[in-house]
Amino acid sequence: MLIGILHHPGRMRTQEMAAEIGEWLEARQIQVWLASSRDMAFITEQVPHTDLLVVLGGDGSLLRAARLASPYDLPVFGVNLGKVGFLTEAEPDEWPEKLARVLAGDYWTEERLMLHAALQRNGRIINAFAALNDIVVGRGRQARVVRFELWVDDDLVTHYTADALIVATPTGSTAYAMAAGGPLLPPQLQNFIVVPVAAHLSFDRALVLHEHAEIAIHIHMDHEAYLTPDGQDGILLQDGDIIRVQKADHTSLFARLESPGYFYRRIMARLGHRSN
Repeated sequence: MLIGILHHPGRMRTQEMAAEIGEWLEARQIQVWLASSRDMAFITEQVPHTDLLVVLGGDGSLLRAARLASPYDLPVFGVNLGKVGFLTEAEPDEWPEKLARVLAGDYWTEERLMLHAALQRNGRIINAFAALNDIVVGRGRQARVVRFELWVDDDLVTHYTADALIVATPTGSTAYAMAAGGPLLPPQLQNFIVVPVAAHLSFDRALVLHEHAEIAIHIHMDHEAYLTPDGQDGILLQDGDIIRVQKADHTSLFARLESPGYFYRRIMARLGHRSN
């Protein structure tokens, strides 16, 4: 068995814990590799041969790891060293017990839908992205709205005038989409949603789409607008660009120990509601 451990390059605590986990695994005769989550060349080389990816950090670290692991059906086990850790499975003091259970096979694999987005300009695809959370198309530094046309399966659905348009997976439904008033989708669903942000005198409700829907977002503006997948660096758009979004070929896999209903417990705790 080969296990990869990713730590955050800017957080010494994650690097120290990565070394500690690595020693713990090697004492159990398990092969290990360690890397900064930013060392893309090394990770890309190692991931195809890896059986489990342990990620130390918050949800941002888990999102990056999931995008890397998904083409290889590689499960991810997250240890929360971030602020929220909604995608992680263990707190820092729990990892020995929980990782031991994973090694013993006492876990289940959760599949989460991912999105594939392509930027089309002048009839040609110039860039493509994968996202576990969301694809956001929105205004830049100027506080001016963007005009969108939303097409689904080659049919024009509606026009928006808004600050941004979010296309989110069930995973992303608990992030920016939730803050914009979108519905919460449990990770078992294969649907995705379209949510406008601060719609101006236009349709302002979220739409839930089926898993095979093919979305085309036509952009109209005379100022800056950006495409941002999973909170990564934004791509500057031009008037007339088209963003095409659909379900990705691969899913993200997470090693889970809690019961499948964990999602509801976590979201209620995050919102400040505790069960008796």
